[in-house]
Amino acid sequence: MRPHTSVRAIRSIQRCIRQPAQTQRPTLSQSLRLPYTATRAFTTTPTRPHNPSRSPDSTVDPTEVSHFNALASSWWDPHGSSRLLHLMNPLRHDFIASCRFNDPMTPSQKLKYLDIGCGGGIFAESAARLPDTHSVTAIDPTPGVLKIAEGHKRRDPLLMEPGRLTYLNTSIEDLPLPTRPEEAYDIVTLFEVLEHVNAPGPFISNLLPHVKPGGWLVMSTIARTWTSWLVTNVMAEDVLGIVPKGTHEWGKYVNEDELRGYFAKEPGWDGASARSLGVMYVPGLGWKEVKGGEDWGNYFFAVKRLE
Repeated sequence: MRPHTSVRAIRSIQRCIRQPAQTQRPTLSQSLRLPYTATRAFTTTPTRPHNPSRSPDSTVDPTEVSHFNALASSWWDPHGSSRLLHLMNPLRHDFIASCRFNDPMTPSQKLKYLDIGCGGGIFAESAARLPDTHSVTAIDPTPGVLKIAEGHKRRDPLLMEPGRLTYLNTSIEDLPLPTRPEEAYDIVTLFEVLEHVNAPGPFISNLLPHVKPGGWLVMSTIARTWTSWLVTNVMAEDVLGIVPKGTHEWGKYVNEDELRGYFAKEPGWDGASARSLGVMYVPGLGWKEVKGGEDWGNYFFAVKRLE
């Protein structure tokens, strides 16, 4: 990384975290409910260009859509720009299994998944192949990556079975709400998405109704700390180049305690059941569990909806 680039980045971070002396800092739950801006200011409406083709309440960031459209062609290259997502996928399944270990399904029950921000379908495909899966619905607002996902799906006859894996080019705001509990999903996943939306609080509020009573919301994201900035923005993007430049915006990261505070106050959710797991990518070794890592870097988070 060039010296002058580093100086600009550090000054940018300093501007992000500086609080006016006369301004009271919002509580953690308030900060999650409010949308982010580029300077981490707490405002009442998302700062994004208007797009008449989307819901006026959409939390989709058009800049993020353009960024991931540009990466679409390499989504299924295990050595390409999505390499870290491929390597993380087994941990995703392990974490879901750990959440459900003491919450077993009935013998005849098969799981319905909703994968939000599915990208090219790395997790969606793997979930659809599991023997205890009934169906996977995977949504993404990025048409380029969904085209790749659809094409890759056609390589596997199992995934082409009616209802097994369905891709929808839509945002969560435009996905029809379930009218009956059985229409909702047992597992709603949100992997590496929360740090790419304009307003995490409203975004999460829109997806909650899609979780079946007794079901789980499972996600992975990144804590907003100096360590995460050094690891994800400086090392991963600028120095090692293992993540495409512009993938991460530090000001959009969400801390684990912010999520816990949100669900502790959100009606209908078992905040006491919330689980988290810190993880870290180690070059040459892949993703590893790191005790306490949820406080400073990448982490998984899950919470159960009350029966």
